[in-house]
Amino acid sequence: MKERVFIIGDIHGCCKTFRKLVLEKINIRKTDEIYCLGDYIDRGPDSKGVIDFILELRNEGYAIHTLRGNHEQMLLQSDMGKATKELWMKNGGENTLESFGITSIAQLETEYLQFFEQTAYFIQTNDFILVHAGLNFKAVNPLLDFDTMLWTRDFTVDKNFLNGRVLIHGHTPLSRALLLAQPFENSIDVDGGCVYKGIDGYGSLFALNFYKKEFLETKNID
Repeated sequence: MKERVFIIGDIHGCCKTFRKLVLEKINIRKTDEIYCLGDYIDRGPDSKGVIDFILELRNEGYAIHTLRGNHEQMLLQSDMGKATKELWMKNGGENTLESFGITSIAQLETEYLQFFEQTAYFIQTNDFILVHAGLNFKAVNPLLDFDTMLWTRDFTVDKNFLNGRVLIHGHTPLSRALLLAQPFENSIDVDGGCVYKGIDGYGSLFALNFYKKEFLETKNID
């Protein structure tokens, strides 16, 4: 078991905030395990910078695990037709294209496309299950319902399925007060609505220090 495991919520292009959280609040070490729950892109000012920072850390030997969010899914599906491109544009895709200096993902460099394609739908250990949005506990096997993992905002936890593990997710922004008040059991949401810094109660990026059962917070500086 790793002594230091950190799980980071939705970043949404807020690269300066993400860097500060990782380098100053977490003070990342090469023995750490860092898990990011998806939605690296869209809405914020520097989606490319977020991906570049993750790739930089990996190249330097840090353990950074990346899950897929619904925004990465929209990017990957944006060249499937007009409707899928419009859906992405309505949800902040224009900011991402501008960040990369392109007009469609067909122009995206291979390194970045591979990054998005290689994101995981879920990660599980003996202690936790990580997904972007949540799980469909009504399914025969909740770990096969990828659509729910990316999009759901409404689910009821099945403790028997979790079997002592904790489900950790993002996707649905919580106010700072609600996020910090969560019990460390069953299901924990780590999305503090970082990109919504103008809305009272939101605008912070959080990392859950899993084994210490505490949150680290960086207010949006982007």
